[in-house]
Amino acid sequence: MLLFFALGLLVHFVFFTSIFDIYFTSPLVHGMTPQFTPLPPPAKRLVLFVADGLRADALYELDEDGNSRAPFIRNVIMHEGSWGVSHTRVPTESRPGHVALIAGFYEDVSAVAKGWKENPVEFDSLFNESRYTWSWGSPDILPMFAKGASGDHVYTYSYDAQKEDFGAHDATKLDTWVFDKVKDFFDGARNNQSLFSKVNEEKVVFFLHLLGIDTNGHAHRPSSREYKDNIKKVDDGVKEIVSIFKHFYGDDGKTAFIFTSDHGMTDWGSHGAGHPSETLTPLVTWGAGIKGPQKVSTQQFDDEFLKEWRLENWKRRDVDQADIAPLMASLIGVPFPLNSVGTLPVDYLNNTGLFKAESMLTNAVQILEQFKVKMTQKKEVTLPFLFTPFKLLSDSQQLDILRKARSYIKQEKFDEVVSLCEELINLALRGLSYYHTYDRFFLGISVALGFVGWTSYASLLILKSHSNLSRSARTEVKKPHRLLPCIFVAIGVLMACFLLIQACPWTYYVYCLLPVPIWYAVLREYQVIQDLVASLLTFPLSHVVACSLVFILGIEVLVFSFFYRYMLTAGLIVFAGWPFLTQLWARAKITCLSWALFSLLLAVFPLMPVVGRKPDISLVMGAGLLVLLLSLAIVTTLTKRKTTLAKEELLVLLLQMLSTMFSMYVVYSTHHSLLKKEGLPLMNQIVSWATLASSLVVPFLSSTALFQRLSSILLSLMPTYLLLSTGYEALFPLVLSCLMFVWIHMEQETLQQPGVSCKQKLGSIQFTCNTDIAQLRLLDPDDIRRAFFLVFFLVTAFFGTGNIASINSFDLASVYCFLTVFSPFMMGALMMWKILIPFVLVMCAFEAVQITTQLSSKGLFLVVLVISDIMALHFFFLVKDSGSWLDIGTSISHYVIVMSMTIFLVFLNGLAQLLTTKKLQLYGKSKRHLL
Repeated sequence: MLLFFALGLLVHFVFFTSIFDIYFTSPLVHGMTPQFTPLPPPAKRLVLFVADGLRADALYELDEDGNSRAPFIRNVIMHEGSWGVSHTRVPTESRPGHVALIAGFYEDVSAVAKGWKENPVEFDSLFNESRYTWSWGSPDILPMFAKGASGDHVYTYSYDAQKEDFGAHDATKLDTWVFDKVKDFFDGARNNQSLFSKVNEEKVVFFLHLLGIDTNGHAHRPSSREYKDNIKKVDDGVKEIVSIFKHFYGDDGKTAFIFTSDHGMTDWGSHGAGHPSETLTPLVTWGAGIKGPQKVSTQQFDDEFLKEWRLENWKRRDVDQADIAPLMASLIGVPFPLNSVGTLPVDYLNNTGLFKAESMLTNAVQILEQFKVKMTQKKEVTLPFLFTPFKLLSDSQQLDILRKARSYIKQEKFDEVVSLCEELINLALRGLSYYHTYDRFFLGISVALGFVGWTSYASLLILKSHSNLSRSARTEVKKPHRLLPCIFVAIGVLMACFLLIQACPWTYYVYCLLPVPIWYAVLREYQVIQDLVASLLTFPLSHVVACSLVFILGIEVLVFSFFYRYMLTAGLIVFAGWPFLTQLWARAKITCLSWALFSLLLAVFPLMPVVGRKPDISLVMGAGLLVLLLSLAIVTTLTKRKTTLAKEELLVLLLQMLSTMFSMYVVYSTHHSLLKKEGLPLMNQIVSWATLASSLVVPFLSSTALFQRLSSILLSLMPTYLLLSTGYEALFPLVLSCLMFVWIHMEQETLQQPGVSCKQKLGSIQFTCNTDIAQLRLLDPDDIRRAFFLVFFLVTAFFGTGNIASINSFDLASVYCFLTVFSPFMMGALMMWKILIPFVLVMCAFEAVQITTQLSSKGLFLVVLVISDIMALHFFFLVKDSGSWLDIGTSISHYVIVMSMTIFLVFLNGLAQLLTTKKLQLYGKSKRHLL
């Protein structure tokens, strides 16, 4: 059985990683020739301002007094340049956003996991193509474009990472630092002949990364005065920098300015998903080569933004974020970044028709080059009779379009050239996507076959080893025919040869060959399959259909709960009514009423808004008081005992109560300290980390008696959860734990049925007791319900207070008791622990259910595994690669979550066993006692 679990982990790891080869592959290709416009560019230098985390509406809208928060930028829109909205893509994080802006391509969705690293892959960028680039700003952003640059012409100036503090008194200092350093730079350039010579050359880029707005948005939310004031501060800084450039270069009219943002931000201060507040960012351009403002009476946009912003009379020109890279390259005359997929927005250019046509043609050829390389690569590794080319853009069609474009340029039909090139770009991009996903269907079928085979094998193993299916009738096990292994060996050899001929990556061998041994193992159990069919035929057809429909309905509720959290509420309401439809109501009325009460209380949480949007510290304080009341109730029970062990338990409880009180104080103190902009007090930070560390040790000091150990685990983890809470979610583990305690009673009551006499008094059960294997019974249909309950509670633990499929469901403010300095991986780890605490509570309760029902954990785990795999197969087929980026990102997240749940279930089961069974002594020797 141990071998099966090891193989199960390996198989699920393969299924999990398959998503990265199918949907998360890098879009980059290499081997293209640089392309640039053969005409003189309008600008010698480019200044790029990126206001990190700035929403389009926050910049463009007027304040309550009817004044602009950014008067200089507003003046540019009305009198100097062009403006619009830049549409970003998921994941709306800093790294992918800047890559789209500066390199012109969209990193795959998995880039969010690499969000703050330098270069997981090498790529070309505008900075690399420039003669010189000087950049100032965050140490998280600048290095990624300097490291990948060829030569030594990209210079970076960053502040210390410790300055990125969400609890700082004034986060605008991050932007002030950048503006001050730029001023110092030009002051120094006047006295440094070498530097003066460099900054006066052509094809030069200046990049100012402004992080203050993003920092204030995370710390105070975009509706805050701090966020809005920071916009004004940035506007003032941009105005001053523009003045410095004009003065330094003698107002030569050769400087182009671009002001934009990498991503927006939700109302609750987060980003990462596809909400419009995250994907709509501002774009304002002016200076050399940029078209001036254009007054219009009507515009083509259906949204109400123009009226809200009072910009309905100034032409709005929207772009995709990747389009900004070719725009910048065109302005200063450098080659378009090799991997750029952006389309040059010619409507922003103030130049001749010839320049626009030539630039557009260069853009089209640059993207066509990528298409050709991608097609060649795929063609070289595919058998000729199996290769299916992209039919909409054949070699003859490419030549025809390019020839026609050149002809139009000679005839000075420049508008026709632009339209023709846009058509070619569209076809080339579709072709790139076609070849990028060329193997997706083939790999998907292979993984799906493995999924179905593995789930079938696990189901057969349950029937074979943990049920009494035809046990009495089966006298001997027939060995499979020798022809069966030969057939599967032949299939494996043919598949391997096919993959070898096509020079496929080694991972393809894993995905395609894995189903072969799995299905061989399934067909080897044909005797079990025959027994199952024979057994099902003995039941009435209506009974089999009814049970199947209930099981399928339960699975579908779980699947839909990932999309609609209120489905968990519906499920919990059904759970509340379950005991009243059985004999349990007649035997244990109080237990049934308690079950219904806590089920309905827990059902409220999925109906609540996602945590973090409306912080309420009073609810955190209330949850802390409830924890203290629960502790006092347990203390009252312990004080009635006179044994030494009871005194030891009392000491542990006092420690837990003290920890809870400290946590309440730290939450309250930190909240008010940050409101006063005094930062995170060092003592609060020390207490928080000490509480987290002690929460992993204190449970081992308590008794291993069932309810005492479970209570100790809850009381130890709650202080940490309080420290990580910002509102109503602090109550969630308490209600969930109460329901888990009642669940243990309910399952013990279900054992009082005819033919079953294994009920024990719960007070006498120890987690450390070694259950005799002979006492473990076989699985029965009621155990499928128990396994389903476990999966449902695990999903509820995940989605009860937020949607973990969406990054922005969680507020960074929840970790401010531990740290406020920007540290993505540490913050992510803390938030992950917050998510896992309810998970651990459920697993520990399930450990108690296994003991009280005297069931083999292996059998029940197999049932859970089957349920999880059926859900995962659902999500595998529901993964999208088209439609909105929110839908695409969410569908992939759902699959990853279910696969992670399946893989980590073994780990968490081991953690639960560790938390429930191990015992540390404060002093003396362990003494046995009766409860």
